[in-house]
Amino acid sequence: MTVSFELPPDLERDLEGMFENIGQAAKEAFIIQGYQDRRFGISTLRRLLGVSTRWEAEQWLADHHVGTNYSVEDLNDDRQTLHQVFENDA
Repeated sequence: MTVSFELPPDLERDLEGMFENIGQAAKEAFIIQGYQDRRFGISTLRRLLGVSTRWEAEQWLADHHVGTNYSVEDLNDDRQTLHQVFENDA
């Protein structure tokens, strides 16, 4: 799918001076916003970026000063899961 939008010609000229690639900048802004809004997770972000590993995607987020979507609730869920796993191993 191709997504596009129109810019007024004068604004396009101004923005071309600010961004090396306006289309790429718009795509990255879309990816960042969608991830921060939790509309999609790291797997979708990875696919949108075209990177092969989670670590590459997380590095991209760090390079763009975007924190990972990991809440206190996520931490509590992980702690509960670990507790259950280790409790069942005993």
